[in-house]
Amino acid sequence: MMCSVRHITCLLRLSKSSVSTSVFWYGSQTRLFSTSRTCRTIMPAWVIDKYGSNDVLRFTKNASFPIINYPNEVIVKVSAAGLNPIDVSMRGGYGAATLSMKRDPLNINQSGSEFPLILGRDVSGVIMECGLDVKYFRERDEVWAAIPPWKQGSLAEFVVLSANEVSHKPKSLSHTEAAAMPYVATTAWSALVNTGGLNKDNCAKKRVLILGASGGVGTFAIQMLKAWGAHVTVTCSQNAERFVKGLGADHVVDYTAGPVEEPLSALEKFDLILDNVGGDTERWALNLLKPWTGAKYVTLVTPFLQNTDTLGIADGMMQTAATVATKAFKHLVKGVHYRWGFFAPSGPALDEIREMVDAGQIRPVVEETFSFSQVPQAMEKVEKGHARGKTVVQISKGGDDL
Repeated sequence: MMCSVRHITCLLRLSKSSVSTSVFWYGSQTRLFSTSRTCRTIMPAWVIDKYGSNDVLRFTKNASFPIINYPNEVIVKVSAAGLNPIDVSMRGGYGAATLSMKRDPLNINQSGSEFPLILGRDVSGVIMECGLDVKYFRERDEVWAAIPPWKQGSLAEFVVLSANEVSHKPKSLSHTEAAAMPYVATTAWSALVNTGGLNKDNCAKKRVLILGASGGVGTFAIQMLKAWGAHVTVTCSQNAERFVKGLGADHVVDYTAGPVEEPLSALEKFDLILDNVGGDTERWALNLLKPWTGAKYVTLVTPFLQNTDTLGIADGMMQTAATVATKAFKHLVKGVHYRWGFFAPSGPALDEIREMVDAGQIRPVVEETFSFSQVPQAMEKVEKGHARGKTVVQISKGGDDL
């Protein structure tokens, strides 16, 4: 059997090292780790075997160990995993049609091939192995990442990721703190920077409104915008007012005191609105923007995955395109821009965010921490909503046992 270049490289490296090695077979592939003391083909993880409520969660010690299939991938030993509302939604089947197409674009696998599925979109941990093309990272590097929804998640001992999705962890944060940030950070970055057009050079004196600001994305967005010099107005419940002001919000409007659009309409108009609420908000929110100045309304609550789940991929995408085009044109004639924001995994974005974190401009907001055995309770916590920051699961102590 011919050895791949990868195996030859590993063997040459090992011939110069006294480090103990392990080799095992996975199908037709040889897996060789210069840093592993034992052979691994399985690992502990929380999985689901079907979509449903919290009772579909199952702990197993026999989940398949992740495999590097491409030379730009890395295997990360998970120290901590952050949970997000999308994990609860995905547990119930949200986005199943679109995510299945992304996992299997040629439709080679049969239906249900995504199971057993591991949830968890945030990870902080230690690199265990790097693919041949990975130059920016080394084994034992401490990293953090936001995991795309179509990949196996972080509620497991190990996870495999593309190197361009990974970033070195902020030195000032523990793994538990770091796991609270990547998914909400990259979502906020995608919405505000990629879609909204804001950045550290043009944000000074901009007026920004964040609707639903006490959750994960909102708490991160407040801090990032304030670090860039923006004036930030937020909506939240009265009992979260002190919390969001502590993060830097300049003005807080209590949505429980009555129709929130009334006090907001009395304020100076905004350059950008970030909507984490959706629903009826669109009916009045765009009237709060400065017309004919390039002002943008960016909503993170879109019907894209719901459309494809309900109508199928082709019809769902057509319905989605028609909806966003109609809304964009309707508001463009009024002088404001209507946009949808989406999560986008990005190691380079996390690199910039890491610098802001280590400079003390952004801090993690961890509401509650759970052990690995308490994943169902952690999911219940997220499912209840009204979060004041993030829920984090501690998986392991780090890379000490690599």
